[in-house]
Amino acid sequence: MPAWAIAIALIALILSAGLLTRLASGAALDPAYCALALFFSINLLICFWEACLFGRHGSVERRAPYWRERRAGGASVAIEFLTTRVPLREALSTTLWADIWAMYSVYDRSYMDRGSWGFNVDTANVVVTTVPSLLLLATYSHPFLPAMVAGIVGVALFWQWLYATSVYVASIFIARSHTHLSRRELYLFVLAPNLPWLLAAVLGLYVSVRLIVDGSYAVLGY
Repeated sequence: MPAWAIAIALIALILSAGLLTRLASGAALDPAYCALALFFSINLLICFWEACLFGRHGSVERRAPYWRERRAGGASVAIEFLTTRVPLREALSTTLWADIWAMYSVYDRSYMDRGSWGFNVDTANVVVTTVPSLLLLATYSHPFLPAMVAGIVGVALFWQWLYATSVYVASIFIARSHTHLSRRELYLFVLAPNLPWLLAAVLGLYVSVRLIVDGSYAVLGY
């Protein structure tokens, strides 16, 4: 399977657990719920990738020159990585998903620097957001936490995503680390991948405040 298909399959696996749990509880698939459930599923996969970034950074450093050479030769390295054929037994290979960061360092060199905001905010995302993402996905799918508690957790979680992602995007321009990129590469491979975290943060903050104010899960269709 190509790497992109494996990524989608892993996201679908996580998402289906939430959707089936919600349907089993007799609730409808509310749009706000579906959007946030999809986002949590994506974030949980990204958390695994970020764990690979931290744990296999030596591999990232060794592979980065290869991807730089491929781009210098005119290849679209993102497309090349995503279309790479991967055996199913390697779907959760830490080597494979560390290599996505080696490839991405062609667009954002901060992932080669352990002292950069990009490297540290992404590796910290694993520690800070994995458990809250699982917790909120579970309670949004079948409410077991008081709405106010879910709302408070959500406000903290979504606010830090809004802050961290905004600073990351701003840092690209402040540090002028985008100057080696074409406009297409900047928008398609740097800015667009960060957009879900900004949009989901805004939606999540709205839902979280409603959970606190309403004292119920009505905002999520219950």
